[in-house]
Amino acid sequence: MSDLSRIAFVGFGEAGGILGSALAAKGVQVSMFDLRRDALREKAQAARVRVGDTLASAIEHAQIIVSAVTAQADLEVAQAVASCISPDQVYLDINSVSPHTKQHAQACIEDAGARYVESAVMAPVPPYGLAVPMLLGGAEAARVAALLTPLGLNVRAVSEKIGVASAAKMCRSVMIKGIEALTVECLRAARHYDAESIVLASLAETFTKMRDDADVPGYLISRVAEHGRRRAAEMREVSQTLEEAGIVPFMSDACARLQDNIVDAMQEGGIDYGSLATPFDWRAFFDGLPE
Repeated sequence: MSDLSRIAFVGFGEAGGILGSALAAKGVQVSMFDLRRDALREKAQAARVRVGDTLASAIEHAQIIVSAVTAQADLEVAQAVASCISPDQVYLDINSVSPHTKQHAQACIEDAGARYVESAVMAPVPPYGLAVPMLLGGAEAARVAALLTPLGLNVRAVSEKIGVASAAKMCRSVMIKGIEALTVECLRAARHYDAESIVLASLAETFTKMRDDADVPGYLISRVAEHGRRRAAEMREVSQTLEEAGIVPFMSDACARLQDNIVDAMQEGGIDYGSLATPFDWRAFFDGLPE
């Protein structure tokens, strides 16, 4: 059984609304403050969530204050909460922002004498609800995880340092959002050229082989390290192919620039691919590149 009985949400949109309503259903006393509170009042009341007419009244007596707002509002909300937070309260920042932004928010809260914990939400809140995986960071992360886990939240403390959890979230987004954007660019062009079935079949074969590879990152990064210049030239031909179809090659152009950049960095650092240790160690490779 959790010792957490009172929690406040600043922001009662999709994430805050889902999590707050689910916690209220478990018997937790949940309150909320949102700039759109009048429009959200009926939704909150139906979930047995108390609506605070001011920020101070919403967070009063809450053991944990959850910030669930847009990325742009993260610091503004931290500053506003800092003006009325109590030293015995914990501020849990679940917003998707950079490690540097989280550290600024931490300073706001801790300068007010309260405690700050960051959370990186590692998947969409719907349809997971309380079971959405969250990584926690900060000196209080383990204690907060122990309070939230009995209530059904899927939380894991990963570091006592603020920024590690959010960095994991942001770096994962490079891949996930990048794959989404690449898929749009790839298949929009393939559709134009009536080649989508061929492209999809080829990708399926390649991805199947990757699934059985014990070191996919090593393989992919080694291709750039060994053949980056040639691959950059090919990607510029890819960009031309897309432009001829009336498609702006945002991702293809970026790929060419990145591949050239890696080769330039290798030359600056005096790194020759043929002299690198085998098997290829992508971690050592990156560590050896000049900053």
